[in-house]
Amino acid sequence: MTAPREKTFLLARPEGRVLEWIARRLPAWVMPDHLTALGVVAAVGIAVAYALSNGDPVWLWAASGLLVVHWLGDSLDGTLARVRRSERPKYGYYLDHLVDAIATALIGIGLGLSPYMLLVTGLVIVIAYLVLSINTYLETNTLGVFSLGYGRLGPTEARLGLVVINTLLALGIAPVISLFGFGVTVLDVVVLGAAGAMAIGLAVRAARNLRELARREPAVRPTPHAAP
Repeated sequence: MTAPREKTFLLARPEGRVLEWIARRLPAWVMPDHLTALGVVAAVGIAVAYALSNGDPVWLWAASGLLVVHWLGDSLDGTLARVRRSERPKYGYYLDHLVDAIATALIGIGLGLSPYMLLVTGLVIVIAYLVLSINTYLETNTLGVFSLGYGRLGPTEARLGLVVINTLLALGIAPVISLFGFGVTVLDVVVLGAAGAMAIGLAVRAARNLRELARREPAVRPTPHAAP
C-alpha cells in the first residue's frame, strides 16, 4: 500500500536499525517470502510448544526461542524488500496481514491450550487483535494513513513481554491465583489487561477517526420544503 506508515512503538527506531543491519547482510538467495514463511512456521512451533508445556514446562523455553524466530521472520521480510528496493506494496500488504492474523490466532490458541492461560483468555486476545487490525485497514482506506499500532506498545514489545512471562512461569515464580472460582495465572491477568487496554485504544481511535471523517464529509442537512 502507498499510505504512509506510522510507527509509535517504544522500540520502533532501534528495532528498525537492527533489522536494516541484518537485512543488508543476508545472502542474496534469502527472499522476503522465505522470511514470511519462517514466521509462519515459528508461529506453529510456538503454539505446539505452549500445548506441550502441559507435560513439561521446559517447552516454555522453546516457545521463547521461537518467539525470537517469529520476530525475525515477521519483521525482517518487509525490511529486506525495502533495502533491496524490491517492494510489492499490494502483494506485501495482503500477505503480511493475512499471515499476521493466522500467526496471532495460532499463538493465542496455543497459549489457551497451555496450563498457564485459560482458553477463553486466548480467544479474547485473538478477537481483540483482529478487531484492532480491521480498524487499521479501515483507516488505511478511509484516511490514507497506515498506523501500525495503538499507543507505545506493539508486536515486538508484546513478544518481549511474553518471553519475560515465559521465563517466570518456567522458573515457577509466577503464582496461580483463584478468581471467581477459576485458577488464573499472571499470564491471564496480563493478557486480559492488555485486551482491556486495546478496547480503550480502539474506542479512542474510532472516536477520533469519526470526527475527522465527519469534518471531511459534513452531514448535509435537508432543505426545508416551501409551504404550499
